[in-house]
Amino acid sequence: MYFALTEDQQEFGAAVQGWLAERFDLAAVRVVVEDTEGDGNPAALWKAAGEQGWLAVTVPEEFDGLGLGLVEAQVIARALGAGVAPGPWRGTVLAAEAIRLGGTDGQKATWLPRLATGDAIGAVAARRDLAAVEYGAIADVVVTPEGALVTGASATPRGSYDGAVRLADLRGGTVEELATAPDIAARAAVLVAADLVGVAREALTRTVAYDRERKQFGVPVGSFQAIKHALADLHCTVTMAEHAALYAAHALDVGAEDGALAVAVAKAKAGDAAVASTGAMIQYHGGIGYTWEHEAHFFYKRAKRLAGLYGGVDQHRERIAALTLG
Repeated sequence: MYFALTEDQQEFGAAVQGWLAERFDLAAVRVVVEDTEGDGNPAALWKAAGEQGWLAVTVPEEFDGLGLGLVEAQVIARALGAGVAPGPWRGTVLAAEAIRLGGTDGQKATWLPRLATGDAIGAVAARRDLAAVEYGAIADVVVTPEGALVTGASATPRGSYDGAVRLADLRGGTVEELATAPDIAARAAVLVAADLVGVAREALTRTVAYDRERKQFGVPVGSFQAIKHALADLHCTVTMAEHAALYAAHALDVGAEDGALAVAVAKAKAGDAAVASTGAMIQYHGGIGYTWEHEAHFFYKRAKRLAGLYGGVDQHRERIAALTLG
């Protein structure tokens, strides 16, 4: 069976990457990283997310959304990962998914149109104690692991070695139960996996381009057998992870029987690929790859942080074993 993105889906991802390349490149990311007092959500980037439909991707059309699926959402996640873009895109999309799948009619009417346009910011807590919530300090609504909506919580900023994200511990607020508790963790794992493969592919692409130009002994270092073979192996690793993330999104969209297995495979492969590719990026850029001035650490820190979010590689491998071996 041939399984790949459609032409429209490919163009969607290219449009996101093109916007980032032209209007929010790595220099803009550096501004966010070094502005430790800021909220980590650049106004221009957030405005574009709302205007271009990046936030509305899975919201039904009746609530001003695009009515698409997780496959299209992971296309956006991959592009944002490639650009190491900051901001609460994933949390907002997942909050909308939780409300779409488990909310009451009133909750859907209240939140979905606002989340789709960016008039409201969403967040999803990975932990029951609401600790280390991504962009929790600026979120209008937070979805808990138990399937409830929290508004008006007090936030205490929490540090992260990945300066392109803002974390906060939340307390208090008003709690409102959803009608049912959807499995948002699986969808979150898929979008994180897609972000990771975006990071991995871009890190590898930049490394290959650099090693084609960098010379030692009068020849490009990319021509050295050890480096050439290592980068070829990484290409295979990243490609497999890309396909795994795509299939996992498709499996959840259609309710496939192997959905849980597909999610575990995708997250495990994506974590491995991103950490390996970004580590190689640092190593194969020679002395400059280790410096603050070079962008390699943006990719590496994002990869290390996301590799453990919604289950690390080892946890998902154990899940794969449990699902296949019993």
